[in-house]
Amino acid sequence: MEHAHEQQHGQHQGHAGHEHHGPEHRDGDGHGHHHGHTPGGGKVTWAAAARATLHCLTGCAIGEVLGMVIGTALGWGNAPTMALAIILAFFFGYALTLRGIRSAGLDFRTAVRVALAADTLSIAVMELIDNGVILLWPGAMDAMLSDALFWTALAIAFAVAFVVTTPVNKWMIGRGKGHAVVHQYHH
Repeated sequence: MEHAHEQQHGQHQGHAGHEHHGPEHRDGDGHGHHHGHTPGGGKVTWAAAARATLHCLTGCAIGEVLGMVIGTALGWGNAPTMALAIILAFFFGYALTLRGIRSAGLDFRTAVRVALAADTLSIAVMELIDNGVILLWPGAMDAMLSDALFWTALAIAFAVAFVVTTPVNKWMIGRGKGHAVVHQYHH
């Protein structure tokens, strides 16, 4: 019933519940871009920005925790473990987007370009904030995976990163960037 209502008004939900955001234009490559508004003509919603941020946070969290587990298991120090965690955060952040847009039928090369355009700034901001919180949190860098301090600091770091990154994603989506790039491939 809801789907029929959305089709009747030319609207639909995109990737992971994201809405298309506004008037579309075609660039020189024929790719559509949405700018600034939801289909109903309103501004980009905080809910849409939060969904985009949560999508990035999921990939970042998977990558960071895996990187920390691997680094700890291999007996690495803090710097190489953090570097691995950041690399894996980007990898898994991009991988989640790739999975969604590849299922829409894009070839791998185009899908990689879309994922890079959609997620790079969001993941970079998220990584800067959450790793900054962990670096500044007394004792967090030396906490072991079995310590409550480790998991508490990580959870708070992710929460702060989410709060800081959501307005960044709202701004990007409103300009046809970030996750707005992904939306055109979900019909």
